[in-house]
Amino acid sequence: MSKTRTVTSKADRTGGKAARPRLWLTVLSLTAFALLVALGVWQIERRAWKLALIDRVEQRVHAPAQPIPAPAAWSSVTAASDEYRHVSATGRFLHDRETLVQAVTEEGPGYWVLTPLQRADGTLVLVNRGFVPTERRDASTRQAGNPEGKVEITGLLRITEPKGGFLRNNVPQHNRWYSRDVAAIAAARGLHEVAPFFVDADAGSQSAGGPIGGLTVIRFPNNHLVYALTWFALAFMLAGKLLVTFGGGLFRRRRFVHEPAGGPDAAARRTGSDAGTIVEQA
Repeated sequence: MSKTRTVTSKADRTGGKAARPRLWLTVLSLTAFALLVALGVWQIERRAWKLALIDRVEQRVHAPAQPIPAPAAWSSVTAASDEYRHVSATGRFLHDRETLVQAVTEEGPGYWVLTPLQRADGTLVLVNRGFVPTERRDASTRQAGNPEGKVEITGLLRITEPKGGFLRNNVPQHNRWYSRDVAAIAAARGLHEVAPFFVDADAGSQSAGGPIGGLTVIRFPNNHLVYALTWFALAFMLAGKLLVTFGGGLFRRRRFVHEPAGGPDAAARRTGSDAGTIVEQA
């Protein structure tokens, strides 16, 4: 009477375990895949939003100038609904209250000249009259370009820039300004009833010899499509890795062979690193 005994080599047991990905690694990989796809979709949505923003700003910039918002509407002025609107204002410049804000433009380094414009109702709006180079920082060097009496200016409505510029905070007590912070400038100059925004003056609304207007830079970086393709590419590569891991394990298990101990490859299977199941008869 014969008895059949099945012996499984140690290599088989460890190889079988290695072929099956660990549960935590699988969950982590699937989570990462979902996150990468979500990031790609988010960038596509951001791109659509950015294109709509660019189109909206283009329409505002080239529209006919409208009067600046009335004081009753100041609290509702926002970047989303009002920034870069083409506006107009009439009043008298208070040149003795001007503020210089450091700037770097296509004309080189220098300063923005922000001057309060006092309107007929007594309210004020800060007007960025434009750029002056460093050598014209002193107001006495540009007296001829400072209009007296009633003036009308047109320009783009801009939202206040609080605190300071990149890595540089405003220092009002030392009269060092790196951003157009309306509230801080108003406080430093003793101004009241000031609009919470400022106006970048057009080139055409400036006097000869005055600051250079019309230098507003309107730039909205739009790299969202590149970012989206990057996230989708990473998701695709991760999916390929998962396919190889799972599919490869299934393929190897399907090729697992059972052979009698006396078969031609028995010796190799007993000693090889990829030994299969050995059947011995007694």
